[in-house]
Formats: sequence, C-alpha cells, structure tokens
Amino acid sequence: MLNPIQSNALRGMYIRQVKNDEHDSFIIAEVIRFGRYTEGGLPPSEMYELRELCRARSFVVDMTADLKRKVISLLDQVFPEYETVFSNIFGLTSSELLLNCSTPDEILALNTEQLAGILEVPSRKRFSTPKAEEIKEIASNSFGIVLEHGSMGLLIKQYMEHIRYTEKQISELEEKITELYSQFDAQLASIPGIGTILAATILSEIGDISRFSSASKLAAFAGIDPTVRQSGEFSATHNHMSKRGSPYLRRALWQASVSVVKHDPALKAFFEKKRAEGKPYMNAIGHVTRKLTNIIFAVLRDKKPYYCRINS
Repeated sequence: MLNPIQSNALRGMYIRQVKNDEHDSFIIAEVIRFGRYTEGGLPPSEMYELRELCRARSFVVDMTADLKRKVISLLDQVFPEYETVFSNIFGLTSSELLLNCSTPDEILALNTEQLAGILEVPSRKRFSTPKAEEIKEIASNSFGIVLEHGSMGLLIKQYMEHIRYTEKQISELEEKITELYSQFDAQLASIPGIGTILAATILSEIGDISRFSSASKLAAFAGIDPTVRQSGEFSATHNHMSKRGSPYLRRALWQASVSVVKHDPALKAFFEKKRAEGKPYMNAIGHVTRKLTNIIFAVLRDKKPYYCRINS
C-alpha cells in the first residue's frame, strides 16, 4: 500500500491528463521504481474496527449538524421568534414540540390543554399550561412567512425525525467505541479534556505508535507540521500547517486542543501566553495542538498516564 499523495504527485509530471486503469498502474510502477515511497498497511483487526467506528461516528455527527442547520434556517423563515421559546432548540421538549407542530399556525390550531400535554412528558412536567400559553402568545404575534400548503412545517418535521434517528445512531456507535477502546492499553483519556470517544479516535488514527520515531513525525502524519518556504537567502517566517497528513487525526487533535486549554492548567497557561504575545485564537490553538501532539506521543510511547508523566 502506497501513500496516494506520492503517486498523485508523479502524475503531474506528465503533460497529458490521462486517468484510466492502465495509466494508474504505470504511475504506481514508476513510484516503486524510483524507490522513494512511503509504504503503508492495514492495522490489526481490532484497531481497524475502532477506526472505522470512529470515522462513522464523525460522519453521522456532521450529518446531524447539517440537519440542525437546515431546521434553524427554516424556523428563521416561518417562526423566527421560536429561538426565544426554549434555551435549546434541539432539547427533548423543543424537539417533541417541533415533531408535532412546527409552525405558528399549527401551534395555534391546538388548544392550551393539548399543547400542554405535548410539553409535559418530555419536560417531566417542568413545562405545562403556563408555558403553553406563552408559546401560543408568541405564535400569535409571529411575523414569519405564511405558506398555504404547509411545506415548511413538513420539512421541519422530517428533518427532526432524521435528527432523532441519527442521535440514536451516535449513542449506539459511542457505546461500541467505548467497548473496543477499553481493550487497548492506552492512557489518552488521562489527559484532562480528552474523553473516551476523542481518545479512541486519536488512538485509532495513530495506530501503533512505534511507527513513528519522534513526535515530529507524528505531527507530520497529522499534517500539523509547518510548511517550509526557502529560496536562496529568503526564508519565510509566516508558515502555515502543511495539512498533508490524516485529516481525521488532524481534526481530532484540533478538537482535543480546544478542550484541553479549558481543563489542563499547563496547556491553558501555554495558550494564554501565546494569546498575550498577540497571536489570534486559531493560531494559538495551533501551537497548543503541536504541544499536545508531543504529549500524546509520549503517553502512547511510555504507556503511562499523563499525570504520572508530570509527577515523574
């Protein structure tokens, strides 16, 4: 198994743009003939399963986020005041209401008792008649657009059904990921701010840490190493991340960095130092990501919890 970045780069040497099986085979053979290639391979079955589950979860999470954005977009058109009704549009009570009546007209078509009945069960009777009266009052004064055939309401209900289903899928995936992750002697969850799911994602993308002789090579694999721009006496000082490695690992490390700066005192202080130097938020998080990669490399290499490394 070869890194596709290398075969694709060699394809650019040829003037004609040809893409077929015969030419692809020739390109791969040329990469092997040159001898400057990075060989890959499939991880052990347990690690492979964990990786696929984590990637599937990421896909479903992104899908759910897209659906939620669509619901918000539709509500902004037909019921723009709805965001003031509940603190969380996609909480249990709000979701149940949107599944039953998602437009002001549908809400006003119900009497107060019927509306209160919809709210009581998911809210465990925290919301009842007073909340129903408040919702009906807001709906009666809504300036959202009114469509004759109720198509927007139908779309909102269908999207909400999809969201409920995908959230159930996410829960099932997380349960299985937690089960598989417990089989590995990894201590990534000992790092403050990194939970089991995020730890499993990082581990599954890295695989066997012995593949990397240094933290710098792990950073390059994640694509968070800086690019190099030099020519003659010129040397660029503002270099960006290469982003040539695993996008899944890079995303997981970035998410972990955002979390650890809130929970780990050392990395929080490092982040605040970078901000004090005048670096923008995203740039400072990038520096934290690089430092966190060093920590992850050491934790996996030494098979010791993060706090043990600090104490030692």
